[in-house]
Amino acid sequence: MDPSELYAEVIIDHQKNPRNYGELENKDKEVKLTNSSCGDEIFLQVKFDGDRIQDIAFYGRGCAISTASASIMTELVKGISKEKAEELYEKFVEMARTGKAPSSELKDARVFQGVSKYPLRVKCATLAWHALEKVIE
Repeated sequence: MDPSELYAEVIIDHQKNPRNYGELENKDKEVKLTNSSCGDEIFLQVKFDGDRIQDIAFYGRGCAISTASASIMTELVKGISKEKAEELYEKFVEMARTGKAPSSELKDARVFQGVSKYPLRVKCATLAWHALEKVIE
């Protein structure tokens, strides 16, 4: 299988079956962000246990790229420290903007390496990640 086909499958799977989609009953913090370029909108909710992201969920409306990126991001950061989540945020945004070889820590999020070639899509792919940065501040 061609790697681009695999990447497309991962994105489509997360877009059609987003993980951690919905609202948290006992959230500690919520952030809403909108992509002014296309109108994608995300609400990101987090429940903390001290310095750890105990639970995370998102809802809103957006394209396949923004939905899949949010789904993958929530899977990556659930259960980790705010500090580690911030590190992943920085690695993801750098990869999406520059196309730089992704860190293996990004796991499935590495499928977004190619968005660097499409500046408007970078905003779609990074929307949930920017919400993450705001919610853990």
